[in-house]
Amino acid sequence: MRRMITSLSNGVHTAARSVAVLALCVMFVTLMIQVVARYVFASPPVWTEDIARYMMVWTGLLGATLSFKTRSDAVLLQSVFPAPPALLGVLAEAVQSLAILTFTLPVVYFCFVGLRGGFSKGYLVRQAGLTADTLGIQMVWIVAAVPLAMILILVHLAARWAEPAAATTKTETETQ
Repeated sequence: MRRMITSLSNGVHTAARSVAVLALCVMFVTLMIQVVARYVFASPPVWTEDIARYMMVWTGLLGATLSFKTRSDAVLLQSVFPAPPALLGVLAEAVQSLAILTFTLPVVYFCFVGLRGGFSKGYLVRQAGLTADTLGIQMVWIVAAVPLAMILILVHLAARWAEPAAATTKTETETQ
C-alpha cells in the first residue's frame, strides 16, 4: 500500500510538472505575441492577456504542489532554530499535517458541494455557468486548477505519511 501511494504521488508529480511547464510556455508565448503586436503593430489582440493570466493561475497552483512534494515550500524559522529531537519532529509533522488538512479539505469540499449542501451549488458548478468574455470558454476549465491543486497536495501528504520515518529525517537534514 505504501509503495502504491508513493508511486501515485510520484506519477502525479511528474504529470503536474509537465502541465506546469506547458502552461508557463503558453504564458510566455502569449505575452510575447502581445508585446510584439502592441509595440510593432500597435494593435494587441484582446485574448492574449486573458490566456497569460489563466496560464499564470495554473502554473502557480501546480507549482505549489511541486514545491510541496519536494519539500521546498517555505519553512518559517528553520534556519534560526536547531533541528528538533525526533519526538518534536514527529509532533511538528503532525501539526503541519493538521494545518494542511485544515486548509485543503474545506477547499476541496466546497469546490464540489455548496454552502447549504448539494452538488448543484458547488464552486465548480457555479463557475460552469460563467463564460470567459474574450475566449468564450467556460470558467470551470480555468478554476479547475484550484481543486486539482488541493487534491494533489493531499496525495503528496498521504505519500509523506507513507514514507518511513528515517526517510523523512534524511530529507529534512539534506535540505538544511
